[in-house]
Amino acid sequence: MPPEEKEHGSRPFQLACEQCGACCRWPGEVRVSAPEISALASHLKMSEQDFVESLTRLRKDRRGLALVERANHSCIFLENNQCRVHEAKPIQCRDFPNRWMDHLWGRISPDQLQRLYPMLLGCPAVQDFLQTQPPGDQGLPSMGRTTS
Repeated sequence: MPPEEKEHGSRPFQLACEQCGACCRWPGEVRVSAPEISALASHLKMSEQDFVESLTRLRKDRRGLALVERANHSCIFLENNQCRVHEAKPIQCRDFPNRWMDHLWGRISPDQLQRLYPMLLGCPAVQDFLQTQPPGDQGLPSMGRTTS
């Protein structure tokens, strides 16, 4: 994730999640902290040890834990296009797409956005926002909502 936050205008992004589940189907690492593990385990009514042993793995950088994912790379908690742990989901999930947009807006080219962060372009809230922007504004492409 990019290192520092950048505001859009005078405030951070506040795009409304449409709960489409697109971000939950994108391959990637959902990092979890000790407090998040506690909250998730409690929400699922399981011990932290059982949660760690069955639902996490060592992160690729070996500096902590991440949620395991399904063989198709979707989140282990995505069921019927809904988050099974919505009330306790990790901050990385809660902050998507807003924190990502805060970090990236005006800092990268359209090509970089599409190559490095394609999951942002799959988010309907981001697509709706981009429709309101003039072509090429802030280094991001002007584009309409895509259909699957």
